[in-house]
Amino acid sequence: MTPQLVFHDLTLGYDRHPAVHHLSGTIARGALLAVVGPNGAGKSTLFKGIVGIVPTLSGRVDLCGLDPREIAYLPQVPDIERSFPIHVYDFVAMGLWRKTGLFGGIGHAERERIHAAIAAVGLTGFERRPIGNLSGGQMQRVLFARLLLQDAQLIVLDEPFNAIDAKTAADLFELMCAWHAEGRTVLAALHDLDLVRAHFPEVLLLAREPIARGAADAVLTKENLARARHMCEAFDEQAGACRAAAE
Repeated sequence: MTPQLVFHDLTLGYDRHPAVHHLSGTIARGALLAVVGPNGAGKSTLFKGIVGIVPTLSGRVDLCGLDPREIAYLPQVPDIERSFPIHVYDFVAMGLWRKTGLFGGIGHAERERIHAAIAAVGLTGFERRPIGNLSGGQMQRVLFARLLLQDAQLIVLDEPFNAIDAKTAADLFELMCAWHAEGRTVLAALHDLDLVRAHFPEVLLLAREPIARGAADAVLTKENLARARHMCEAFDEQAGACRAAAE
């Protein structure tokens, strides 16, 4: 097993208040891992910690030689000003910035890649459509097209199928499976446990700290899910940093 990520007693938080406690373990390169847990379980915090947005209070996350800028990350609520006057084509093209630079030129090969990415998410003909005129599902397709162009080995998706129509969710899920089939490492935070049970070979159940990890049937038991709910409900937002973080 070649590791893609290694967590070393990782604790993440805000203003020294931990949101994810003492996470250890390895995620293999090429894994397809679902991260599940109740609202407030720390799923988004974990993903932000992986990409370096949230500070580490103690421990560390080892990217195994991967530059954090080379991770394809889709946040749960993308920070996008939809009123900004940019078209679908130009927005998707931003996925090439690591190769071309922020103001780099786009040649014939790059233009073909942009059109192919837009076609892959089912939006051929939308190239000149302003992003402010897109539906929620169409915008999510555009975001996936931009991820396609990043050509990343590690793809981190935070609730990628929430608040979109079933057809869009199914199409984007197929794209996610295609990334995995190509040997890329895919992490996805999800609420749909039926989807997780049916399609994900590995699951991490999180409730501010790891509850269980492994095959879906072994992790998503009634006992584990009840424990996760209880731990999130009992969490004290005013609690101080844990000892490891304070040290």
